[in-house]
Amino acid sequence: MSKTAAIIGGGVIGGGWAARFVLNGWNVQVFDPDPQAERKIGEVMANARRSLPGLTDIALPPEGKITYHASIGEAVQGAQWIQESVPERLDIKYATFAEVQSACLKDAVIGSSTSGFKPSELQQGAMRPEQIMVAHPFNPVYLLPLVELVAVNADQALVENAKKILVSIGMHPLHLKKEIDAHVADRFLEAVWREALWLVKDGIATTEEIDNAIRYGFGIRWAQMGLFETYRVAGGEAGMKHFMAQFGPALKWPWTKLMDVPEFTDELVDLIAGQSDAQSGLYSIRELERIRDNNLVTMMRGLKAQDWGAGALLNLQEAEMRAGTVHGAVAADLAADELVETAHRTVPLDWTDYNGHMTESRYLQAFADATDRFMAIIGCDAQYISSGGSYFTAETHIRHLDEVHAGALITIRTRVVMGEGKKMHLWHEMHEGDRLLATGEHFLLHVSLETRKPTPPAPHIEAALVRFAQGHAALAVPEGLGRAIGGSK
Repeated sequence: MSKTAAIIGGGVIGGGWAARFVLNGWNVQVFDPDPQAERKIGEVMANARRSLPGLTDIALPPEGKITYHASIGEAVQGAQWIQESVPERLDIKYATFAEVQSACLKDAVIGSSTSGFKPSELQQGAMRPEQIMVAHPFNPVYLLPLVELVAVNADQALVENAKKILVSIGMHPLHLKKEIDAHVADRFLEAVWREALWLVKDGIATTEEIDNAIRYGFGIRWAQMGLFETYRVAGGEAGMKHFMAQFGPALKWPWTKLMDVPEFTDELVDLIAGQSDAQSGLYSIRELERIRDNNLVTMMRGLKAQDWGAGALLNLQEAEMRAGTVHGAVAADLAADELVETAHRTVPLDWTDYNGHMTESRYLQAFADATDRFMAIIGCDAQYISSGGSYFTAETHIRHLDEVHAGALITIRTRVVMGEGKKMHLWHEMHEGDRLLATGEHFLLHVSLETRKPTPPAPHIEAALVRFAQGHAALAVPEGLGRAIGGSK
């Protein structure tokens, strides 16, 4: 069954939702009266296509189809998820929900991107109030995983379905059981924003200096540990109690102006706008978006390697995508006389070099990941390795045959040249479509992790390896196998 989402309002947030759904294999139906909506969403989609697919080490599902519709009623037809991202005015939202509910499925999730209104406010006068909930994302929606899901008085089955859908598209539903104005995250942001306005107004710091205080200091800490866990670490071995005892009294000091807002005079607006132009005016908005996305992808992939924070969500999404596919198969599931698909992924933004193509170290990483996947297929998985056995690479030869760029969808297929006793000789071929990009030849030895010396593998691993080696022996010998350096074209 095809999955369909309806996007009502195609601005920055609505366009981000559209991209998140489309790139995760959903069909998306858009309504927006703005005649420029298709162009604007197209630009958001272009940014999303160059960044989101590279977050995971397995390819996202085939891209869904995006269509534009002349009415809300048309857009919501058959949609399982309906996301409202219209302007922050209750009268507009009420009118929108009325049109949505007159035409949508009764069991569809209706989420609102509102950053301030409570669900009880949105539900007033609705045909089916229990169908409406807050699903507040963060920009860029196609990269940042957080969604504040506020579902007071909502149908619990719909709430559980909403959470399931959000997780399936790589997002983290922060399910709030109580409603409050501005939810959770924006209340923090507003406090920081108020203080920043005072610091600029009073001449204490410029916009650039304030941004530097965040991005060179606590912003990095917050990105991977949040607030309370950061302070727990600051408490040392004594933990949070020690931190609160040491810094609690500071809360009584009149340092901040969190309850006061400076008047938005023309002078203050001009001061901040002028400083902001001096700070970032040499970049267009689209250039800043691409810089932002490049940095977010790099940071999130770093967290992914540590299986922490937003990176842990990516690993969870990958595990779900592998389940039930060839990428989650074991040796018994695969034909022995065919090359084994060991990678199918998009080249991420941070894998390119100064020449604009994939840097040479990433070829090795891609092939090493393919080797790891093949090891798991034959039974040398995390559980086996924890018992004390594994394979070490003794020799590698990579041939770079054609250019690979960020965003390329690459597939690696693996053959066993030799597999007997302690030895494993693998040949990897990297393709983009029919184009051969590179080959990797790798010789590995099975070792005991206790002695760090070669030892025979477990019988079930050797049997799986021999099965592939015998099956692949009947295949044509690939060009370049065993070739010394300098012999490649």
